Amino acid sequence: MLSRPKPGESEVDLLHFQSQFLAAGAAPAVQLVKKGNRGGGDANSDRPPLQDHRDVVMLDNLPDLPPALVPSPPKRARPSPGHCLPEDEDPEERLRRHDQHITAVLTKIIERDTSSVAVNLPVPSGVAFPAVFLRSRDTQGKSATSGKRSIFAQEIAARRIAEAKGPSVGEVVPNVGPPEGAVTCETPTPRNQGCQLPGSSHSFQGPNLVTGKGLRDQEAEQEAQTIHEENIARLQAMAPEEILQEQQRLLAQLDPSLVAFLRSHSHTQEQTGETASEEQRPGGPSANVTKEEPLMSAFASEPRKRDKLEPEAPALALPVTPQKEWLHMDTVELEKLHWTQDLPPVRRQQTQERMQARFSLQGELLAPDVDLPTHLGLHHHGEEAERAGYSLQELFHLTRSQVSQQRALALHVLAQVISRAQAGEFGDRLAGSVLSLLLDAGFLFLLRFSLDDRVDGVIATAIRALRALLVAPGDEELLDSTFSWYHGALTFPLMPSQEDKEDEDEDEECPAGKAKRKSPEEESRPPPDLARHDVIKGLLATSLLPRLRYVLEVTYPGPAVVLDILAVLIRLARHSLESATRVLECPRLIETIVREFLPTSWSPVGAGPTPSLYKVPCATAMKLLRVLASAGRNIAARLLSSFDLRSRLCRIIAEAPQELALPPEEAEMLSTEALRLWAVAASYGQGGYLYRELYPVLMRALQVVPRELSTHPPQPLSMQRIASLLTLLTQLTLAAGSTPAETISDSAEASLSATPSLVTWTQVSGLQPLVEPCLRQTLKLLSRPEMWRAVGPVPVACLLFLGAYYQAWSQQPSSCPEDWLQDMQRLSEELLLPLLSQPTLGSLWDSLRHCSLLCNPLSCVPALEAPPSLVSLGCSGGCPRLSLAGSASPFPFLTALLSLLNTLAQIHKGLCGQAALQPLPATHAALYHGMALALLSRLLPGSEYLTHELLLSCVFRLEFLPERTSGGPEAADFSDQLSLGSSRVPRCGQGTLLAQACQDLPSIRNCYLTHCSPARASLLASQALHRGELQRVPTLLLPMPTEPLLPTDWPFLPLIRLYHRASDTPSGLSPTDTMGTAMRVLQWVLVLESWRPQALWAVPPAARLARLMCVFLVDSELFRESPVQHLVAALLAQLCQPQVLPNLNLDCRLPGLTSFPDLYANFLDHFEAVSFGDHLFGALVLLPLQRRFSVTLRLALFGEHVGALRALSLPLTQLPVSLECYTVPPEDNLALLQLYFRTLVTGALRPRWCPVLYAVAVAHVNSFIFSQDPQSSDEVKAARRSMLQKTWLLADEGLRQHLLHYKLPNSTLPEGFELYSQLPPLRQHYLQRLTSTVLQNGVSET
Repeated sequence: MLSRPKPGESEVDLLHFQSQFLAAGAAPAVQLVKKGNRGGGDANSDRPPLQDHRDVVMLDNLPDLPPALVPSPPKRARPSPGHCLPEDEDPEERLRRHDQHITAVLTKIIERDTSSVAVNLPVPSGVAFPAVFLRSRDTQGKSATSGKRSIFAQEIAARRIAEAKGPSVGEVVPNVGPPEGAVTCETPTPRNQGCQLPGSSHSFQGPNLVTGKGLRDQEAEQEAQTIHEENIARLQAMAPEEILQEQQRLLAQLDPSLVAFLRSHSHTQEQTGETASEEQRPGGPSANVTKEEPLMSAFASEPRKRDKLEPEAPALALPVTPQKEWLHMDTVELEKLHWTQDLPPVRRQQTQERMQARFSLQGELLAPDVDLPTHLGLHHHGEEAERAGYSLQELFHLTRSQVSQQRALALHVLAQVISRAQAGEFGDRLAGSVLSLLLDAGFLFLLRFSLDDRVDGVIATAIRALRALLVAPGDEELLDSTFSWYHGALTFPLMPSQEDKEDEDEDEECPAGKAKRKSPEEESRPPPDLARHDVIKGLLATSLLPRLRYVLEVTYPGPAVVLDILAVLIRLARHSLESATRVLECPRLIETIVREFLPTSWSPVGAGPTPSLYKVPCATAMKLLRVLASAGRNIAARLLSSFDLRSRLCRIIAEAPQELALPPEEAEMLSTEALRLWAVAASYGQGGYLYRELYPVLMRALQVVPRELSTHPPQPLSMQRIASLLTLLTQLTLAAGSTPAETISDSAEASLSATPSLVTWTQVSGLQPLVEPCLRQTLKLLSRPEMWRAVGPVPVACLLFLGAYYQAWSQQPSSCPEDWLQDMQRLSEELLLPLLSQPTLGSLWDSLRHCSLLCNPLSCVPALEAPPSLVSLGCSGGCPRLSLAGSASPFPFLTALLSLLNTLAQIHKGLCGQAALQPLPATHAALYHGMALALLSRLLPGSEYLTHELLLSCVFRLEFLPERTSGGPEAADFSDQLSLGSSRVPRCGQGTLLAQACQDLPSIRNCYLTHCSPARASLLASQALHRGELQRVPTLLLPMPTEPLLPTDWPFLPLIRLYHRASDTPSGLSPTDTMGTAMRVLQWVLVLESWRPQALWAVPPAARLARLMCVFLVDSELFRESPVQHLVAALLAQLCQPQVLPNLNLDCRLPGLTSFPDLYANFLDHFEAVSFGDHLFGALVLLPLQRRFSVTLRLALFGEHVGALRALSLPLTQLPVSLECYTVPPEDNLALLQLYFRTLVTGALRPRWCPVLYAVAVAHVNSFIFSQDPQSSDEVKAARRSMLQKTWLLADEGLRQHLLHYKLPNSTLPEGFELYSQLPPLRQHYLQRLTSTVLQNGVSET
């Protein structure tokens, strides 16, 4: 048997199989049949067949290469079977007979006989050129049925027919004199006259519908005209009412689609007739086309069928009459010319409905009813054409225009709208936020796409709009004005708060490492998703920086565009350390800015507009470098080393501003920014080499300061430059006082260490005699408010310099302590003490209250539009004058003064005994302690050092608790005895507990320092900033202010962490650590509850209760310890006080707790397992079961934890709240009432096991079974009747007596309630009626 071919076998194998098959002589499985050709003949009939009728493949004669791909030969045309060519016909003769060549045509020309044809003279047209011959709609419709005639042939035939007929029906013959010898027709025949119905304006110029199509050419027109005349005669014989009646009958019988077609056809014929008649009027086509009323057919629309009875509708008034010779105006489409009409009057707003906001070209919000002239260009829109201005949707549409000027105009208007929105001009006049609406609509990426435009004007307006969106001018002014304040160079990153919190191990990582690391999810997210959460990140993901670099480097834009780009880059650098690093690392961006806008030599520039900023120093470019340097130590070092800033700083600072050959204002700002950049570098201990080179320049500048301060009025820019100079000297002085960094083994500190400063103490020791006279000169202006506000930054910078000077002096090992102590004494006696005694300083302290956010809410900046994805300081509208950052705020001066006093008091302890620097009086100790507690929960990230210092030296300081020596513990014991719980089991009083807590304050402080101290890396960075250790300052960019360092419930923080540790450790915690931590926390909370209750006002009572429950959940044995029992009982008594208990709300959302019912269910599980009837544990279980709280808590106990009822043996006399809190109002939850009744009947709830809940259940069941509310549902009525029947049939006589004869709750009685000796008549009657029913029918089922 032959095998079949398999995959992978070659051609040689296939040929071998073929030879075997042929040699075997076997019959093939398939019979090959060859069909003949389609012509019916057999092309291969003469070919001899193969020997064995088999196809045999032969490879011998095949070529080695495949054949070339050439076109196949064209197929020959074959005659169709139905038209066979005669065999005797000569093909040549046939071609000659059908030849259509021009030679054949020209040989057959026969002249037509025109002897009997009338000659019509052409009609004068009145124009130089003949009218354009256009193809009519009628011709277009007939083209399909005209055979193979061309359009030109069809038009010629139509013209010949028209000429043969003479003037068309209804045309007016021009009134011109006929030529001599011409025959004139005075009266046209009735056949050629237009017919008109009597009393109607409808004229019929000829047949419109019946055209005679389908008849022979000679009879078609005649037959159609005959039918038309018969119709006219019939219409003239009918009355108008009969015509309308017949019209209605036809409209009812015909198909609506056919009626619509006839109307459109009639309208087309009317327009064609009017066009033809217009050509014959005097004046030709230039005559005005005035149309009082359009022609109508009998099938006109229904609103027009009463034209005979109603007055004519007013015609469309067009300001310009269309002319026929205008291009594409042969057919006037009136609906498309409505926009040329006068605008309708502005619609007055009659209701409070919202209308679409429209803006002027300057971005102003226009009132809905404002009426502005049209020449202002505010009405070029379709919707609400009468209203001036453009909506945001229309402006967005205009930005996609093909005309570059329109795109630029739209972007310009949007930029103005954004600027005014950020300035707060719209206020509450708009529903919603303009910025949020624009960002949601994709405006950010529209700007990015516009930056890639080829037109410079569009690029410029796009950059301007981008600056308006990102940069808030008020924010930059505020940050510049606060640079010379106490820690004024420190700024928060302007980025949205992250939703995902970092792990604790990431807190130990240095900020530079965090900036360079991005999560994979963030790298893979598309720019729109990033922009939805953070606009800056979304922009950076679109390659914005390379595009801005290209615009600066290649296109050389104008000054305004350059300033806009630099402002955008400054905003990007303020976003975060990561963004600043990306700006620095963008290829050739910083190189281009430094080379083009910070040159070392330039041509003099006069006042006035500058044609170009290239090769001219720019203050904004210097500010960009300063903001970049503020982002981190490494960035500042790279800027100083890689971009030759040393020569540029020397070039600018070495000369006075008036000698820089620049406009005066630009020169002042450039010099100020150069000093600030140097000050930022000096904040890291860098740039010390410049001090040696520019020392004479700085001394000369300091000597000129008193003369500049004496100018009247002081120049604001000059004052900012002087303050920046003093800030620079402050940082250089701190750098000189810093000791060299020692070798540190701690990785957190080692990451912050750096090389020692190049500035020595001897180089700065002579600055104090030059700065102190400047301070004295400015303090003389303290009594003159206007002058004082003008020189405001200078005295602040002088005070901060003196504080840094004495701090650095005291740290010099080679200096004599007696020298700096005597100098401090001199300064305090000559300057500070007289200043503190001035009445003017007291007025500054008083005015601080008006500028405080807490004391004066009006000092807040009004809430402006600020999308959550674009963070700003909210100062676009300007800071209020009476605010911390306002012009009249004493905050910067007072903080600088307190900083100097604090430094002097820490160094010179003897100054504390002088006037105004003496220790705090004991009467005010509680006030200052309360201030320290309030400050502790409000410190933001970056103030870790202050938090640590407050915990270490202020919060747990015994001197700040004067109550311990003024009868506080005794008063607590007396109050405990007078409380409602005086009849409880005797236990340790609160006075003893408070006295013991005061003795244990050192242990309490150590406990909180262990659990509440910030991360070590953050603490070291903050410590370096506050102590002036510049070599360890990593950045001037503060951490994100997501939330305060410590929560408002920080006193419970160690207990919460202990609870979480116990939950994560199945084996349990060490009893010693658990006991110590829990007891210290309870002691401190008791101190705050008793003597500082305002410190816990921010913690809801429900949250305090939840924290107390954590004590029992930490360990199964912790709550049994006697100290813990006493402390928890005292705190529970604080929560159950009459003034606190009404504020206990368990249904609200609690901080740090997902759900209180879940916590309570866990608490019940723990109580059922380990309580063993503990009364304190039971009191905490019973407290949330009050009637006013959620029924879910009671259902959890009676439905899922019935076994816990036997352990709730708390006596009624020890219940922390009144029993009426559980019984009033009556229970209305049917499921809970049935559970109450079930536990009572089954014996799960007994008075000796659970006296409190037994009294509660009896009270609610009694109220339910005897209630007779007529509005109750059938289910409730049936359940009430069944429960009363079962109660009457109870075998337990005591329970039956309690349920039927319950009267009032009374916790003094053993049962907890009073009983009726005899039922009231109403209840007795109701019970008797029900019992009689029971005797007859039996007990009903519930």
